[in-house]
Amino acid sequence: MLGFKYLAFTAAVRGVVADLITNEPWPFDVTSISAPDGSVTAKFVSFGATMAELWVKDRTGVAHDVIPGYDDPSQLLADPAHPVFNAIVGRYANRIKNGTFSIPITRDPPADGPGVYHIPTNDHDGQDTLHGGIYGWDRRNWTLVSKTASSVTYHHLDAADEGFPGNVSAFVTHSVASGQLHTQVHATATEKTPIMLTQHIYWNLDGFQTNTSNWNTSDVLNYTLHVDASRYIATDSNGVPTGPILAVQGTPLDFLAPQQIGARWADAVDVCGPGCQGYDNCWIYDKSEQTTPGVSLSSDFSGIRVDITSDSPAVQVYTGNYLGTPRKAVHGGPTLTYNPHSAVAIEQQGWIDAINNPEWGIDQIYEPGRDFTWSTTYKFSTFP
Repeated sequence: MLGFKYLAFTAAVRGVVADLITNEPWPFDVTSISAPDGSVTAKFVSFGATMAELWVKDRTGVAHDVIPGYDDPSQLLADPAHPVFNAIVGRYANRIKNGTFSIPITRDPPADGPGVYHIPTNDHDGQDTLHGGIYGWDRRNWTLVSKTASSVTYHHLDAADEGFPGNVSAFVTHSVASGQLHTQVHATATEKTPIMLTQHIYWNLDGFQTNTSNWNTSDVLNYTLHVDASRYIATDSNGVPTGPILAVQGTPLDFLAPQQIGARWADAVDVCGPGCQGYDNCWIYDKSEQTTPGVSLSSDFSGIRVDITSDSPAVQVYTGNYLGTPRKAVHGGPTLTYNPHSAVAIEQQGWIDAINNPEWGIDQIYEPGRDFTWSTTYKFSTFP
């Protein structure tokens, strides 16, 4: 999920970020892992603990890289559009209204006072904070801790960055097994602080293949999507929650019955903001989705299906409404672009901006003795 007015990345900002990177090796080192049976191969870089490539096989047994990204991983730092390609996002994912919250949490906390915190705003002309601030975890160098043939573990110390209270120490482990990608995070805090993470993966299950028949492979609107959620969080024009939790029934957000993403595309105007056509919304799962997939996505063209199980209570689905960066060579090269709606981000996370909506009764404040955990499994299969 990406705000359409995300902070432009100037040369001066790049210099500041470079100064923040102190760990060695340089954060764009590439680590490759593969499932023992060769069914899944992934590549990661330390910068943002980001997944740079993900190879899975289509119905004919041909492997495709099903995520967008960069041939040169250093562009994760330099790209002014900053679409947040496949990184771990924190300390607090999604939006924070006015970049402000309080502990204990309150609705519309005062501009100043005890327990009130201000995080740099970077979205919608400074009206909210997106994905942890200007230098969120996706723009930090994580330290490579260990790796095996099928897994890699990174560590990040968030030393009260961006104005959040206390320090947070986080470990993430990415692993692959037969037909699966699994990512888990464990984080501890030195004092009371909000923590809400996500893995910001964009999917194109066709590997951005060139159209060789009558299939429309230019976007993901013909993909079949299932979201096991009968409720969603109402938001304003900036994507910030307004408080109500609404029913999906009778709206374009109803994917309880699997259907194409574009099935009600004409009705999806203004759903993701004024004049925006597509989705950038947060669904609340109906039940625990740790064993039953909360989201399923499939493409009839490649025959690839991904079923996603997670311990997260919600999911943000963003249809890449403002994509526009050059493609990797395997996807046709930099003369082509990842166009709007050519990939869909599916972000397992908590209730967005719950730290400013106490009436929900959602506790996202962590402290010594109460650790944060996040776990998601992506299971791949094919169909005729």
